Amino acid sequence: MDMHALGLLVDIIEAGNLSRAAAALGMSRANVSQRINRFERQLGVQLLRRTTRELVPTEIGLRLYEHGLAMRHEVMAADEVVNDLGKGLHGTVRLGVPIGYGQLRMSAWLTEFMRRHPDIALHAIFNNDLEELVTGSIDFAVRVMAEPPPHLVARRLGTVRYVACAAPAFLEQHGRPQNLEALKAMPLIASSQTGERLQTTWLQGPSRRVARIRPRLLSANFHFLLDAIAQGLGVGLMPDYMVARTVGRGELEILRLEPEALEFLSTQKFLLHVPDRYQTPAVRALIDFIVAMENGGCEL
Repeated sequence: MDMHALGLLVDIIEAGNLSRAAAALGMSRANVSQRINRFERQLGVQLLRRTTRELVPTEIGLRLYEHGLAMRHEVMAADEVVNDLGKGLHGTVRLGVPIGYGQLRMSAWLTEFMRRHPDIALHAIFNNDLEELVTGSIDFAVRVMAEPPPHLVARRLGTVRYVACAAPAFLEQHGRPQNLEALKAMPLIASSQTGERLQTTWLQGPSRRVARIRPRLLSANFHFLLDAIAQGLGVGLMPDYMVARTVGRGELEILRLEPEALEFLSTQKFLLHVPDRYQTPAVRALIDFIVAMENGGCEL
């Protein structure tokens, strides 16, 4: 297989069309078109579907793109190994960070890591999906989920537990529920993912009852949710790390429910990476740092 043509395919798909790819490569559009057409003829398959505005990879084109991107990262990793000989840590680390947990917990860790390693550059992508990890656009990801995908290497970082909390003024007016039945009568505030679990699993356990809970407010924006809870719009069902600071400042109060009442909402944190993909010293250093912070082994 023509490795240069494979690299060209990666460039074209990432650019989105031939013109942008040609401009980025310093080539003419006609030259790029001729080379990718020749590559398709050599393989005997169509790699790109051409429209008037964009290029869309075929299934085989997308698979080759993923391999080509992974190979490019391996070459970059090899270059970093050579450059690292006899030197301190440097290079670029690309990681995926969950939106809520990343913003409220991991942001301070990442800035501290950069302070300790000034020659390492970070590219942090805040989202909750795994597409970049699978395609090789990032080196590893931290995700909050019930179970990790079986095709990825997963390192468990700990459990995320949920609490019910509200503004003190709200509780003075509406009372302090002590069990799930009483909590159901309250206006509830939760993330979109938590809302899905509430509507399908609440009280399905030993009681064998199904109660569809429809929270008053759902959103994927945790800062918005926290503000709504603090403003007294309802009781929040939130991960404990999300409300730790506001509870510490007295702005929110955690309800004393029955033991393990919200255990059905608990989930896990995982550090994920693709198997057999080389990790540079910088990548390994950041992974070790995150694990240490999760275990309380480092102080900021």
